[in-house]
Amino acid sequence: MDYKKVGALLSVGIIILIAMVIFVGPQQIIGALQTADINYVILAIIVQFIILWLWNTRWSVICRALDIPHNQLSLFAMTIVGLAINDLTPSGRSGGEPVRAYLLSKRSSVEFKRTFATVMGDKIFDTFPFMVLAIFAIAYLMLYLHLSTSIFALLLVALILFVIALVFIVYICINETFGLRTIDWIFRQLRKFTKRDLDKYEDTARTSLIGFQNSLLYLMSDRKLLIEATVISFVVWFLELLRVYIVFLAFGVNVSLGMIAAVFLVSTLIGIIPALPGGLGSIDGVMILLYSMAGITASVSTAATLVERMISLWMVIIIGVILLPFFGTGVLDKVDLD
Repeated sequence: MDYKKVGALLSVGIIILIAMVIFVGPQQIIGALQTADINYVILAIIVQFIILWLWNTRWSVICRALDIPHNQLSLFAMTIVGLAINDLTPSGRSGGEPVRAYLLSKRSSVEFKRTFATVMGDKIFDTFPFMVLAIFAIAYLMLYLHLSTSIFALLLVALILFVIALVFIVYICINETFGLRTIDWIFRQLRKFTKRDLDKYEDTARTSLIGFQNSLLYLMSDRKLLIEATVISFVVWFLELLRVYIVFLAFGVNVSLGMIAAVFLVSTLIGIIPALPGGLGSIDGVMILLYSMAGITASVSTAATLVERMISLWMVIIIGVILLPFFGTGVLDKVDLD
C-alpha cells in the first residue's frame, strides 16, 4: 500500500469536509450537535454493529457452502479489516476484498482462488439489492425533489455505468472463455508498456481464474445459499437506512425513510467512483446538499451527516486499524493503489 498516497488523499478529503463545515457555519453546526440525544446516537452505534455482524454472517454462510473452515471471531475481525481498507483506498471501495481473501486463505490453509470466490460472491450478493434500491432512489429524488435534468442525467449515467461494470465483472466470473480472453487482452496491453517477462504471471492468472470460476459457479448454483444471502443483504441495507433515520431522530428531525433511502443510496453510488478514500468529501457533500434540498436546515443536515459518517466510516476504520496488527501489516501489500 502506498501510505503517502493514502495520507495525501485522506488529507484532501478532510480539507473538503472542513471547507463544507466553514461554508455552513461552525457555530451553527456545533449548536446542532449539542442538541443531539445521546441515547439515539448509542442506538445508531448498536445498529451499526448489528450490520457488521450480518455482513460477517453472510460471508460465513458462503464459506460454509465451499467447505472452508473458519472461526467466527477471526472472520469477524477479517470483515472489519477488509471494510476499513475499503474505506482507506480510493479503489471503488473494493481494496479490502483481496485482503479478506488473503487473510482467510492464510488462516484456513485453503488456496487463494477459493477464498477469493467467497469474497466475490459476498460482493455480488451485496450489490444486487443496492442496484434495486438505487433505481428506486433516483426515481424518488426525481419525483419529490424535482432535480434538474442535468443532475438527474448525471445520476442515471452513473447508475448505468455501475450496472454495466457489474455485469461485465459477473460475466468474467462465470464465463471461462470470456474471462480468459480478458486476461489475454490485459496482458497484451501490459506488454506495450513493459519489457518484463509476464508469461509466468499470465499463466498464474489464467489458472487462478479457472479455479475461481469453478468455486463461484458452485456458489451460484446453491439455491438455498442464494436465498439466504440475498435476504441477509436486503436486511443489511434496510438497517443501513434505519441507522441514518435514528441519527436524524437524535436531532429531533423525523425524515421519511423514502427520502433517507434516496439520499443514502445516491451518495453511496457517487462514493463508489474511485476518487477519495471512503468517498470522503463527495459522499458527505452529496448527503448535506440533498438533505438541505429536502427542507432540513443546513446546520442539522451537516451535523447529522458528520455523526452518521463517524459511526459508519470512522468507527469502522479505527477498529480495523486496531485489529490490523493481529494479522500483520504485510497484508496491506495486497492492496494496489496504482
